[in-house]
Amino acid sequence: MTVRLVQISDTHLSPGADAFVANARRMWEALHETPPDLIVNTGDISLDGADSEQDLRFAAALHRELPAEALLLPGNHDVGDYGVLGGRQPVTEDRLARWRSIVGADRFLHDVPGWRLIGVNSQLLDSGLDAEEEQWQAIAEALDGAAGRSVAVFLHKPLCEQRLDDAAVNYWPVLHQARQRLVALFGRRRPALVASGHIHQWRDRVADGLRQVWAPPVSFIVGEEAQQTVGSKLLGAVEHLLHPDGSFATRLLTVDGLALHDIARMRHIYGRPASAQAEA
Repeated sequence: MTVRLVQISDTHLSPGADAFVANARRMWEALHETPPDLIVNTGDISLDGADSEQDLRFAAALHRELPAEALLLPGNHDVGDYGVLGGRQPVTEDRLARWRSIVGADRFLHDVPGWRLIGVNSQLLDSGLDAEEEQWQAIAEALDGAAGRSVAVFLHKPLCEQRLDDAAVNYWPVLHQARQRLVALFGRRRPALVASGHIHQWRDRVADGLRQVWAPPVSFIVGEEAQQTVGSKLLGAVEHLLHPDGSFATRLLTVDGLALHDIARMRHIYGRPASAQAEA
């Protein structure tokens, strides 16, 4: 049986963010019209869950209205970001504990016919927290136990912007050291698919032999003055058809009625975009 998985990302939900809630509800309506078998949200489910329990509870509750089982991964706005970036919300044990108490697990292992789906908490990578080593061990065991299945890895931050050996430290991808450790773990069991969010752009490309898919956001794009275009700045979701023989097909899902908000023009939400701060 082919499994229809829909990947959504970057919903940025809060009871005070009416514009983003409206987009999410429109996306939910579209998913109810043709329910998938499984849904994955690759992070930033909340506007400011890293500091706001209310935002995280609101986002978790809205995801329970989806028409299929939903596997949720945390993003930087949910549990904090890499300390080396110097932001005001570093990932901490307390923030992770809040996610786990309200949303549930911060990673997943889910098998469907012909496939092993591995959900990675990208915010733990290179964090130095105790939970990081626990996750590395879980990833290794999940890969070892794939038993001939194709592997799809889901995480919030993409592995890289252009190449796996990129060493620049910036806001967008997984940091170089953690990326190298993850790729080394893959070894000969390289995933058929690595699916992420965070960039707020749609892109589907093969980089250094890995098929990497960036899900578009549901909530907003980041304007050109704050972020370079490297993919396509649009809103939507991604459909992954996972066939039992281990093959798959991926396509962009656009949804009529999503309002194309530009966060660079919505300073009342986050102030100056984090990407612009990191580049200043």
